[in-house]
Amino acid sequence: MTDHPQRARRRGQGELEALVLSALREADGPATAGWVQEHLGGDLAYTTVITILTRLLTKGAVTRERAGRSFAWTPASDQAGLAAHKMRRVLDGESDRGAVLASFVTGLGPDDERLLRELLGRVEGEGED
Repeated sequence: MTDHPQRARRRGQGELEALVLSALREADGPATAGWVQEHLGGDLAYTTVITILTRLLTKGAVTRERAGRSFAWTPASDQAGLAAHKMRRVLDGESDRGAVLASFVTGLGPDDERLLRELLGRVEGEGED
């Protein structure tokens, strides 16, 4: 049997994005790519962190502001807001929104269906001012 050096497991894009977003949420305010890299233990190359942040910016998951010659990055919303944003993007990409929503709703379990009805009731109640 031949000994093979232990290879580092290659992480998927979604996993790296989640790591970077998690680091940004732990920051006390806007954070630089260098801070994110350091916070993650230096396992990712600086250029990889920049690439991930740029992808997240394109997806609307982070914002950035100029900080000297670099940028400071901030998460655009919490985890629930990001998930909702992804769901809206998928829905926006479909031609028959009604069919997509109907399929989604009929696939919900009883607890999720009850929660959705409750949330929709709240929204309707707020519109009756």
